[in-house]
Amino acid sequence: MTDTIEKPSLNFVEQIIEDDLASNKWDGRVQTRFPPEPNGYLHIGHAKSICLNFGIAEKYGGGGNLRFDDTNPIKEEGEYVDAIEKDIRWLGFNLDDRVLFASDYFEQFYEHAIALIRAGKAYVCDLTSEQTREYRGTLTSPGKDSPHRDRSVDENLDLFQRMRKGEFPDGTRTLRAKIDMASPNFNLRDPVMYRILHADHHRTGSDWCIYPMYDWAHGLEDTIERVTHSVCTLEFENHRPLYDWFLDALDVFHPQQIEFARLNLGFTVMSKRKLLELVRDGHVEGWDDPRMPTLSAFRRRGYTAEAIRNFCDRIGVARFNSRIDLAVLENCIREDLNKRAPRVMCVLNPLRVVIENYPEGQVEELDGINNPEDASAGERKIPFSRVLYIERNDFLEDAPKKFFRLAPGREVRLRYAYFVTCTQVIKDDNGEIVELRCTYDPATRGGSAPDGRKVKGTIHWVSADHAVDAEVRLYDRLFTEENPDKTKENTSYLDCLNPESLTTLSNCKLESSWRSAADATTWSDRIVRVQFERTGYFCLDPTTSDTKPIFNRTVTLRDTWAKMQKRS
Repeated sequence: MTDTIEKPSLNFVEQIIEDDLASNKWDGRVQTRFPPEPNGYLHIGHAKSICLNFGIAEKYGGGGNLRFDDTNPIKEEGEYVDAIEKDIRWLGFNLDDRVLFASDYFEQFYEHAIALIRAGKAYVCDLTSEQTREYRGTLTSPGKDSPHRDRSVDENLDLFQRMRKGEFPDGTRTLRAKIDMASPNFNLRDPVMYRILHADHHRTGSDWCIYPMYDWAHGLEDTIERVTHSVCTLEFENHRPLYDWFLDALDVFHPQQIEFARLNLGFTVMSKRKLLELVRDGHVEGWDDPRMPTLSAFRRRGYTAEAIRNFCDRIGVARFNSRIDLAVLENCIREDLNKRAPRVMCVLNPLRVVIENYPEGQVEELDGINNPEDASAGERKIPFSRVLYIERNDFLEDAPKKFFRLAPGREVRLRYAYFVTCTQVIKDDNGEIVELRCTYDPATRGGSAPDGRKVKGTIHWVSADHAVDAEVRLYDRLFTEENPDKTKENTSYLDCLNPESLTTLSNCKLESSWRSAADATTWSDRIVRVQFERTGYFCLDPTTSDTKPIFNRTVTLRDTWAKMQKRS
């Protein structure tokens, strides 16, 4: 009896490709593309498409192009081009010389449009945008022909050439395909191919004043690049008949368009328009604000490319839209960082502790484990002294029986250090606790008692004389509703903004060994990520200074939202 190795299951896109390879449909080639419009920053939804398109190219030994669909000069900027390319490389995909632009094909688009006019399949229309919508009809009634639909080929050629020369104002004329105004598919009701737009383009400047519409450009870009599998999200399914009509009408190389379900993530919006509105109106601090779902924001927050790729692989590729729980993404981040992030201690809300029976002026170095998941990470030295800081919420003056942290007369373990007992509570004139007096048991060094006594609580701490002042930003979900896009009547997704999505703590006390953890960072992008013990995973913000480090919370140690929802 021989062991059999089960072949990994294929998603439906991979199955199509394997069938095509088996039949030699594309002469054994696999060519994909990722075609973003440079009018915003990439978000986690784009990451799914990137991983699918470039992942397929890698898996089958093919090519994957980054092709910028830069056909709308009003909304597009070079800043977005640079950011998109940076994000894709950060995800781990090698672009080589496969960075392409639709604007490089403008002349070819124009020549193809001339060919359709000569074939009687396109015409210049003088209807305004409002009239065009009116003539288009409704879901239950067919559209009606434009009064300019039967212009002669010569007149259409003359008008289109004059459109290119800039003789007409914006919005006065369009070039439309002549298909079927009674088609049940709105996209086939004589769609607009070109509009007049006197605007400078970020790459071509003022060379053009007519610009192609997406549906016209999309298929031509694919055929020029000899794409075999044009993988799109489901909203383009109804556009596929038009994609096919244009390529068939021109009798050119005809790729196969395949649609898959886009990523919808809980407590998140994916609309570029809404993300731009969040940035423009100051609801967030920018495209890379760590509360945003953009890849640049994730990078700043401490997410890893490996975790994002693992997430995209885990959620799979489907034919039907669904909403993915944000906890799935967060768990992928935790799993990745748990294996690799060095541990340090940081007190976010410090309370001063004086160990009265510890010798004044004495400092000893205790051993701390850098990462229990990685023995090769070794240990670090942690200074211990008479005065410490602990978390304020690790102490209760009137503690219930099941409170296993520090309280008057109770004993607790200091992580890597000793057992301590609270003997006195010091308060200020307002009654606020400002200091604890404690004693320690010298025989419990390392956190265990030779007499076998047990304590149930272990808390973290930092030596006051050696602590590093730090600022910590606690980022949480940007929205309070799982589906911010689905709001009640007369409300907006903005009404779901979480007022507690950012809490800034400016008086944190950080273990001094964090610098050695930073020096030991082995990440390829040199981003410093650490686990603050008992608190969560954090990333050093790029705006940090040498005098006071700033850390962004990447993710909590556990899914605290799941617990909150369960309680409610």
